[in-house]
Amino acid sequence: MKFSIASLSVARLKGYFLALVAVAAVTAALLPFRDFLSTSTVALLYLLPVLWISTSAGLGAGLLCGLIGFLTYNFFFLEPYHTFTVHQNQDLTALLVFLLVAILIGQLVGRARDNLDGLMAREKELITLYELTLSLAGQNEIEEITEILTSRIWQEFKADGVEVDLVAIDRRDPYHFQVPAGSPPATSIVETAVLESPRRKLGEIRIARARVPFTPHEQRMLQAFANQGTMAIERTVLAEAETKAKVLEESDRLKSALLSSVSHEFNTPLATIKASVTSLLGGDVKWDTVSLNDLLGIIHEETDYLIYLVGNLLNMSRIEANALKPEIQWNVLSEIVEDTVSHLHRNLEAHRLEIDLLEELPLVPVDYVQMQQVFTNLLSNSIKYSPPGTCIRIGARETAEWIQVTVQNQGPSVAPEHLNRIFDKFYRLSHAEKVFGTGLGLSICKGIIEAHGGQIWAENVPDGLAFRFTLPRSLEGHAPDVVESENT
Repeated sequence: MKFSIASLSVARLKGYFLALVAVAAVTAALLPFRDFLSTSTVALLYLLPVLWISTSAGLGAGLLCGLIGFLTYNFFFLEPYHTFTVHQNQDLTALLVFLLVAILIGQLVGRARDNLDGLMAREKELITLYELTLSLAGQNEIEEITEILTSRIWQEFKADGVEVDLVAIDRRDPYHFQVPAGSPPATSIVETAVLESPRRKLGEIRIARARVPFTPHEQRMLQAFANQGTMAIERTVLAEAETKAKVLEESDRLKSALLSSVSHEFNTPLATIKASVTSLLGGDVKWDTVSLNDLLGIIHEETDYLIYLVGNLLNMSRIEANALKPEIQWNVLSEIVEDTVSHLHRNLEAHRLEIDLLEELPLVPVDYVQMQQVFTNLLSNSIKYSPPGTCIRIGARETAEWIQVTVQNQGPSVAPEHLNRIFDKFYRLSHAEKVFGTGLGLSICKGIIEAHGGQIWAENVPDGLAFRFTLPRSLEGHAPDVVESENT
């Protein structure tokens, strides 16, 4: 069997050289004492370099050391000296035993060393792949996964350049990433690994390195890197698909809830308007002025209620699209409250209304229509959930930076864990199952108040529930008196 020196690695050549040096060193040390040492002692001493070389350089170098030691032992220490001829049977036996022991030691120790080297290489490989897995585990974007994978391959293989090309995945555009920027040298050796899952091909990795060819171990490592990248990309794609499915499912659920609520909410005022109009169109009935006005008033109020419902839906769509832009101007808070109460006077007939707004309350920078919507929603909520004959209070107080408004009713208290959730869309309390509505009123209030730069929350008070919200007192750093002076 022939071995090509050019095909041997530098590490192996170094091991063979050390084997020659070790045998030469032992021979030089023992020659001056040849006449004083027995052949068995010399044989044992020649086994020491075999043991050392097998341990440090591996099986091949250990066997070479044993063979050279066998020849040197015969040439320098068995008579006749400086020949390979053996005259005595006992010397021939000792020589053969030495050769056998040297080979056995070389094989046993060399294999143990090779196994240890293999285990250490495997441990390093596992640690590298584990670190790569940790780096990819927390990533949720395919672009970030690709960049991390490319950079780690470039560092691990000491490459001149690494490129990763991804095909179009689930309506995503193809993606290309390269480290470092620019083309690798023309003399580079290029190795390719495919990013492929059981379902489809995701792309490929190309790694270029000058002059040094890729070993089978490096090829396996590159494919292992590609497999880790494939799993991370597939995990991200599947997670996005699952998220989209959940979003669609939630969207369908919300649409169903909205349609169910809206259909009932629209049905009641439409039925009332239809009945009133039918009565007015009845040709056999002569309505007096009072009855006629009552029917027209009912139609007017129910029409306003339909406009209120449509306004809620439009505002919610604007809030969802981040398109709710208040047209802020200086307004008198009491005027907004009075206007709202006048529109709800028929609904408020079953309750006592107390309004405590100080005359010296400053102007507030708000959108008049949107704030009217907030008061309408809060008052409507109080009317629905508080018993007839109870009191609804509206009050306000000022601080250095805020106007705090309170709408309080004497309805049932709310469990602490539900106080924040009542501002979520379609969220209904258990004791409110028989109360009809779209479930959007408080959510719209929250969106409008936050669009004004304030906050809204609910609190349990001794005799009921209070909704509180804050509004900033200044408009872009200007106080209302400055604005008033500019308008005069």
